[in-house]
Amino acid sequence: MAEVCAICGLPKDLCACSEIGKEQQRIRVRLETRKFRRPVTIVDGLNDKNANLPGMAQKLKNSCACGGTAKNGQIILQGDHREKVRQYLITVGYPEENVELQ
Repeated sequence: MAEVCAICGLPKDLCACSEIGKEQQRIRVRLETRKFRRPVTIVDGLNDKNANLPGMAQKLKNSCACGGTAKNGQIILQGDHREKVRQYLITVGYPEENVELQ
């Protein structure tokens, strides 16, 4: 007997809940200047339940070759990596029109 998803009612191998969740999220990638005029890239709007924030932060840090952290529902990267983060989110499966650069 195949396991059934509690949200959509489809079998687990056909479940589309994660893809639907990605399409409904509005993600903001913005640049802030912190202490001593250091630039910091902040990724907001990722749903904590569907996205593994610490895992995604680790992959973003590796792809951007920088330091950072995931806390309070945000991913914080050291430096200005807005375009790299946008391209990464699009390749992961988030729609291009839902990823907003600020």
